[in-house]
Amino acid sequence: MLSWDDFRYVKAIADTRSLGGAAAELGVNHSTVFRRLAQIETQLGSRLFERSRAAYALTPCGEEMVRLAERMGEDIVTFERQVTGHDLRPSGELRVTTNDTVLVHMMTQVFADFRRAYPEIVLDVVVSNAALNLSKRDADVAVRATDRPPEALIGRRAASIAWAVFAASEKAPEQFDVETDARSVEWVGFGENLANLKAAKWLKDRAAGGRIVYRINTVLGLAEATAAGIGFALLPCFIGASTPGLRRLTGPLPELANGIWLLTHADLRQTARVRAFMDFAASEIAKQRKTIEGLS
Repeated sequence: MLSWDDFRYVKAIADTRSLGGAAAELGVNHSTVFRRLAQIETQLGSRLFERSRAAYALTPCGEEMVRLAERMGEDIVTFERQVTGHDLRPSGELRVTTNDTVLVHMMTQVFADFRRAYPEIVLDVVVSNAALNLSKRDADVAVRATDRPPEALIGRRAASIAWAVFAASEKAPEQFDVETDARSVEWVGFGENLANLKAAKWLKDRAAGGRIVYRINTVLGLAEATAAGIGFALLPCFIGASTPGLRRLTGPLPELANGIWLLTHADLRQTARVRAFMDFAASEIAKQRKTIEGLS
């Protein structure tokens, strides 16, 4: 009978289209993958791949085996989520994903305090500006700045993130009116990957042509560029408040506000370590709410 490992080997070859790529993905050597594939094909009495110098291409039989491997993989992940959800004690490994900006300016101290409160929980923090798939257990908890959390996830909105206009202290005017002054100053703008941010759209509508003189593809670097005097910028208030050399020029701009969410998969919500982290992080973020919401 075929084993789960047999399906893993075939899927790895299909994904990478080579024995060498599959070997690297599986953590074995090239000859092991070659031998294993020969054994599987002999056992099935059917070829799974057409070989060429360029790549390994699936035969119809191979395509069916890969489809079954994908379904089996999804079932295994679902089972792991459900079993993990029955944990009773806050211990073990917890994988949390967030983006670089939230990590540096908000969550690192929360993580440190959580470790002191729950020393039996090991944190695996995954920094990614792309949304990881909690359904596939790429992470157990996501800390995300968003207005539209995925419907498949559950959680809580911990605070509202306020945005305002900032400038380097030595370049900051005594007064700044967004309606009349925005077109007359130079701006630090957002890279293409951030074009969907409400702040990016706001700036595109208000900055004069050619006045966005510097773009950067992460909010993390936006504050540093502004403090260096490159231009004015829209920043989350909690980032501007924690960056030396910046001065806030406006109150929070209500149309730019979004939320900071703590999210997990429904199957994991009763897991002791997930529940402990969600409750703890929500409480700690609440202590920073005035700064996050631009009220201090």
